Amino acid sequence: MAGRGKKYRDAVATVEPGSKLEPSAAIEKVKQMAYAGFDETVDVVFRLGVDPRKADQIVRGTVVLPAGTGRTVRILVLAEGDPAREAEEAGADYVGTEYIEKIEGGWLDFDVAIATPDLMKDVGKLGRVLGPRGLMPTPKAGTVTMDVGRAVSEAKAGKIEFRVDRTGNVHAPIGKVSFEAARLMENFDAIADAIVRNKPSAAKGTYVKTVTVSSTMGPGVSIDPNLFRRAR
Repeated sequence: MAGRGKKYRDAVATVEPGSKLEPSAAIEKVKQMAYAGFDETVDVVFRLGVDPRKADQIVRGTVVLPAGTGRTVRILVLAEGDPAREAEEAGADYVGTEYIEKIEGGWLDFDVAIATPDLMKDVGKLGRVLGPRGLMPTPKAGTVTMDVGRAVSEAKAGKIEFRVDRTGNVHAPIGKVSFEAARLMENFDAIADAIVRNKPSAAKGTYVKTVTVSSTMGPGVSIDPNLFRRAR
């Protein structure tokens, strides 16, 4: 634990080594241990029994967190005509095709990009810029659509995208430390259910191996996978 501050070490000391809690108790523990001078994000990590190198074992999807993410989401909609007007009415922060050129010039002041299918021939050339940052609109994420009003509303309400990384983990935010524990639990249940629903048919053995919840600066708290699965 070299290099860790005293507050972190004090927080770790309150966690019994090897302990695995039920989800609500783990969330309460994370809230109690939070010590940073800002409203930390609460994250959950699911370690899955899949091989991400195989296309038929990729776990990815989207979910709308019922209690929201606790952060303001800046939404860009690349559309024109009626879809553009619909996006503006839904509360999109930036709307229009002129932003394609702005992105090529280095502008990236947004958190979610949504595009209509007819513009993907132009948006596609932004893949090298947006792809590595997780900002590229995709049909699977529901961000390439003609129903831009709904897409904007869902993004504002707390829609997130998740995808297993190359080490077999799925990371997802479930809110802020300032959230009531019940709200964090609602979001935890939503992402957990989404991950279970997206279990690849090719996955063998134990699917959810470990579950860990933590705040931005705090230590992780392990959740008992058996307790996590009890209602699923």
